[in-house]
Amino acid sequence: MAAQVRLPSGVQRDLPKLRIRNRSKDTVLADRANIANTSKLRRTGLLEHAALHAGEGLWITPCEAVHTIGMKFPIDVLFLDRKKKVLKVRSNMGKWRMAASLMAHSVLELPSGTALATKTAKGDELDFETYED
Repeated sequence: MAAQVRLPSGVQRDLPKLRIRNRSKDTVLADRANIANTSKLRRTGLLEHAALHAGEGLWITPCEAVHTIGMKFPIDVLFLDRKKKVLKVRSNMGKWRMAASLMAHSVLELPSGTALATKTAKGDELDFETYED
């Protein structure tokens, strides 16, 4: 029987990653997105990142609004409903900005230019696949 390893307080195991595909356009939006599904992870978001590279992203759930106060780089923001249908796209959201969609259930943050490059638009349906890193 394998022994369980207990992690020190405050240390988290590696969280699952996401592959996110725009089913409507048959394009890949991210192949290694992180998940922010706790209060602490949602509050931190991308603030500790120096950049967001192609293929990376952050899915914030639940979430209706985001800000880029203190961010070091612009991002694309997709507001999604519970079925992961795109409700709103905010492209190239620069520093010190806010965006909201009161109908949204979650938000997908991607490198700036991803929405344009993949032609992702309101009404597109996304597929999320979880995998262990």
